[in-house]
Amino acid sequence: MSSVLDQLCDSANVFFNRGLAFGSTGNLSVRIGGSVWITPTGQPLRGLTPDRLAEITLDGTPLNANRPSKEYPFHTGLYRARAEAQAIVHLHSTYSVALSCLENPEMAAMTPYFFMRVAPLGIVPYHRPGSHALADAIAAAARDHACLLLRNHGLVTSGATWNEAVDRAEELEETARLHFLLRGGQIRELTSADLAELAAAFKP
Repeated sequence: MSSVLDQLCDSANVFFNRGLAFGSTGNLSVRIGGSVWITPTGQPLRGLTPDRLAEITLDGTPLNANRPSKEYPFHTGLYRARAEAQAIVHLHSTYSVALSCLENPEMAAMTPYFFMRVAPLGIVPYHRPGSHALADAIAAAARDHACLLLRNHGLVTSGATWNEAVDRAEELEETARLHFLLRGGQIRELTSADLAELAAAFKP
């Protein structure tokens, strides 16, 4: 267990140092058995250590003295909705937030890695952060999507491992960055034949 919690804390510091998390924004969690270990409320990801993580049950009951992020309802809801999910990354990273504020935040598959790690991207309507309405909307979308864009808010990714959730978050943020860098240009999107070849080559 300690190695997974160490991985989470290491990634938290990397996210902060790379500018993908700032202030006290963003929250991360892992599911271990019947428990969810989640980042604490009101604290930055910088300098995070395992002893500061909150442990809760899947219904939100506290199992230690640390207070969980106010967004814990969507973490527990996503875990209940998506059985294979063992880790969740939620960031307010700049380009993903910018994308989430567009009237039409849809992105085409511009790279093989977006197709393999992110697509299909689920778009979740705006709800107040920390609300049960947001938790319900994320849980509903997570049944069909490992990667979500929360309107006017940020990104949420899940994975069967911690590294998978992190890879998906980084790929989504980088593709959002490319989306803005290429705006106004003539973009070559992957063709249906390209996507079919990728699907055949990398199918589970």
